[in-house]
Amino acid sequence: MASTPPPALPSLATGPMSQNMVAQSKRALETGDKKNQKKFHGFIAGVTSGVTKLAVGHPFDTVKVRMQTSGSDRFRGPLHCLMETIRKEGPRALYKGATPPLIGWAFMDSVMLGSLSNYKLMLQGGDPTVKLTPFWSGVAGIGAGVTVSFIAAPIEHVKARLQVQYDAKTKLYAGPIDCARQLIRNNGVTGLWKGLVATLWFRSYFFMWWASYEIYADQMRARTHMSEAAINFWAGGFGATTFWVFSFPTDVVKNKIMTQPDVKNPPFPTMYSCAKNIYATTGLKGFYRGNECIQKTKYFFVYFVH
Repeated sequence: MASTPPPALPSLATGPMSQNMVAQSKRALETGDKKNQKKFHGFIAGVTSGVTKLAVGHPFDTVKVRMQTSGSDRFRGPLHCLMETIRKEGPRALYKGATPPLIGWAFMDSVMLGSLSNYKLMLQGGDPTVKLTPFWSGVAGIGAGVTVSFIAAPIEHVKARLQVQYDAKTKLYAGPIDCARQLIRNNGVTGLWKGLVATLWFRSYFFMWWASYEIYADQMRARTHMSEAAINFWAGGFGATTFWVFSFPTDVVKNKIMTQPDVKNPPFPTMYSCAKNIYATTGLKGFYRGNECIQKTKYFFVYFVH
């Protein structure tokens, strides 16, 4: 008697329930890939913008820091500062302190833009298609600013000290490594983070940058026929200008704290003491000394070009 073959089992790959599960898994993978790509693109954009910003903007930054930390008896204005620096120290002096940013800014900007993307994604509930309001984009900007401040503070501290070495009399450091070594020797490792509080305050104004960026971009999309790349370019520049208008006073305070004498009892132990001194000696205009926002806007466009 011939044996009866066992009944065929339903295919796990062709059943309606299985097909649905496969489709759901595929969509989940695709969504995950898009999220990972968004994060990756944010970090790559940050690296590229950091390198570009250094090449184009460091001379402007050197002039700005020198103007912020010196009195009117040394420099009458940015152009005078530029010409005097070149005349007395040569064109290479405009790139003093460039090594820390060369190494650090690419990383800083990748962290800033990458964390901005992550904070936005968190506020979007994990769905990158959800459009955030300008306010919540600004909140994501604050998060990114706070995150990157812990990396930015020591880099900007060393950079600023090297930028204000005018001649043999004011030269205290042979280079960035020597500067960092002396700061650690005199103050411990935490000495590198002198000015961190001011850095956090300064970068909290990223709220203004990213909130205004969304407003500018939305208005351009509604009122113009520009391409998305052009909108990103112009909205980024206008957003950067808005950021600097509001944040510049804290940048002045930050750089004066970072470049003050490295002694046990410094002249400005707190932001308040520094701000009080600026107001007492130069008035409100002292908080905007060296403020030519266009010099920053010129190279902050690079964040949005890449």
